[in-house]
Amino acid sequence: MTEHRPRGLHGQTVEALASRILSGEWGEGTVLDLPALREELDISLTALREALKVLAAKGMIDARQKHGTFVQPRERWNLLDADVMRWQTAAADNPRLLDELTEVRAVVEPAAARIAAGRATDEDVEGLRAALADMAAAGDDAEASVQADLAFHRRLMAATHNNFLMRVERVIAIGLAERDKLVHGAAPAADPVPSHRKVVDAIVAGDPVAAEEAMLTLVTKAGEDLAKARRTRS
Repeated sequence: MTEHRPRGLHGQTVEALASRILSGEWGEGTVLDLPALREELDISLTALREALKVLAAKGMIDARQKHGTFVQPRERWNLLDADVMRWQTAAADNPRLLDELTEVRAVVEPAAARIAAGRATDEDVEGLRAALADMAAAGDDAEASVQADLAFHRRLMAATHNNFLMRVERVIAIGLAERDKLVHGAAPAADPVPSHRKVVDAIVAGDPVAAEEAMLTLVTKAGEDLAKARRTRS
């Protein structure tokens, strides 16, 4: 996945503030000294407040009269926000994050495959097969493998023709990319094409039960690969 680079002073300010929260520099309940921050970052108070509004909308901070602007507990954060997911994976301070992602995938993606088996168009199938071809061509190229895997899962969600599932995919993709990097970087990974092909074959056959089972098997194996990669690195 291409590294995200925030654009402009506003984006850079949001990223800088978020990184301090994710790193633990500003823990839960920390009250922010806005004048000191404005001076440190060399920005106007208006620009600082605009950046803080972004984090407030994501549930990461709040502001109250007589209390000031303070960091919210993690359970208040909008964890399904794409930026929040990206910041968490980049911070790498939560070992449970990718495990929780695997649990979410086990719930969402098998159901998505079942739906896709009844709704996928010829264009959807062509996209899934193109992703399979890219997986096969990637070989030992870890970055190409990651991109092909992301494309497959994105096209699977698109094949459901369900707008909510397509939005969920944006969040899953961020964590999935980090999981893929960890797995492919730890040791040579098993050939991913056969397991993904079983999902496509079931979708093409219009068999929702087989599609769901194949996708659940794939996600379960992904969790096992993640655990193995961690053991290899430790």
